Amino acid sequence: MKIETINTLGELKKVGYQSKSIKDELRDNLIKKIKNKETTFEGVHGYENTVIPELERAILSRHNINLLGLRGQAKTRLARLMLNLLDEYIPYVSGSEVNDDPLRPISRFAIERIAEEGDDTPISWLHRSERYAEKLATPDVTVADIIGDIDPIKAANLKLSYADDRVIHYGMIPRANRCIFVINELPDLQARIQVALFNILQEGDIQIRGFKLRLPLDMQFIFTANPEDYTNRGSIVTPLKDRIGSQILTHYPVDIETARLITEQEARIVQDQKDHILVPDLARDLLEQIVFEARDSEYIDAKSGVSARLSISALENLLSAAELRALKTGDLHTTLRLGDFIGILPAIIGKVELVYEGEQEGAAVVAYNLIGEAIKSLFPEFFPSIEKLQKQDEETPYDAIVSWFFNEKEGFELLDDLNDKEYRSLLDAISPLNDLMEEHQPNVSQEDSYFVKEFVLWALVEYKLLSKFKFSEGIQFKDPYGSFISGI
Repeated sequence: MKIETINTLGELKKVGYQSKSIKDELRDNLIKKIKNKETTFEGVHGYENTVIPELERAILSRHNINLLGLRGQAKTRLARLMLNLLDEYIPYVSGSEVNDDPLRPISRFAIERIAEEGDDTPISWLHRSERYAEKLATPDVTVADIIGDIDPIKAANLKLSYADDRVIHYGMIPRANRCIFVINELPDLQARIQVALFNILQEGDIQIRGFKLRLPLDMQFIFTANPEDYTNRGSIVTPLKDRIGSQILTHYPVDIETARLITEQEARIVQDQKDHILVPDLARDLLEQIVFEARDSEYIDAKSGVSARLSISALENLLSAAELRALKTGDLHTTLRLGDFIGILPAIIGKVELVYEGEQEGAAVVAYNLIGEAIKSLFPEFFPSIEKLQKQDEETPYDAIVSWFFNEKEGFELLDDLNDKEYRSLLDAISPLNDLMEEHQPNVSQEDSYFVKEFVLWALVEYKLLSKFKFSEGIQFKDPYGSFISGI
């Protein structure tokens, strides 16, 4: 017999159902998962040895939790994943506004109904998916919203005076009794509203318009906050912070492999794009490196953070840029080109906060330069380093490529409207570039090799061995001094 098919209090007692607080529920189910070697927070990457163990300790300690970190660090996702640690169903008194436990009723409605109907009291079942409530803290949130208020219409309908507690209309928190309740961006909540949470967190009282109603709510509170908020918009009042059991610091991915896992998991890529666009591994690494460069950039506000959503949106834009190009050139299948990275600029511009120097440079310039910085950072992993200072007569692996461009008087152009065949034949024509690839990247697949070749050209531009000019139809590469000398 499935327990959720039980319909009355008497039947529930017969099967020996035991009530359990939500914190004990989370704790017991977490212990089971750990003993069974199950993943406790599925789909969260990079926190295995940092955030997740701290979160597990907080759950075992039966604490309310504050997740503190910059935007895009999976704070809300962690809170939502805690639903998986709840029992699948719990019983409550049918008709109860506050999900009263039939064996431990707390509201006047449930207490009176059980006293009147006894073991015939009807019960309903609440699935764990319904045991999650979330509120974004905004300055317009009121005590009535989250705690409750006197409802004059209810008083009139029931013919009750305002002195009767049955005229109270419960807010979000009492209605989320026996649930996980999340308040996002807690510092944005006005101080007087934060004060209203004191007794709920510690004593279980709620106070509404002069009523001091003993309502021992059974809740798991999770708060999220951004460190920037503490100075720019507000703060968590000290007595409230003191009542939160554990404060856990979140962070961004520490390596490209983890960042790629997150991006590829979260990006919403159309199946048609997956089927017809080849994305080289180097392109995926470069995309993540751009985000790492943004987090270290002197032009971008580090306190504001650079969200993981940047790389997710950028990957979606990147594939759309390649798709648009292929549609225009008539290619049924195409490989991503480095020139397609121009298409991610809108994703970057919309997701970074610039400092004063960045505003002076301009958002588009800062975003475009991040691509160059990322190329410089990755280049030494694939090819010999290019030193800033070298002896005058010292040979480098790149001399032949630079000489080839010196002899290209008209410049070398990679136009946006080239189909794949024309694009590849142009890159194949740079024979010294083919030689460099054979020597240093002989194992790169034929399909990926063209992206790597273009990567080399962009890198030589970053190291001032070539010059690059972006115009509306594409990109032109030239020897930086050849045109000047030929002009003389």
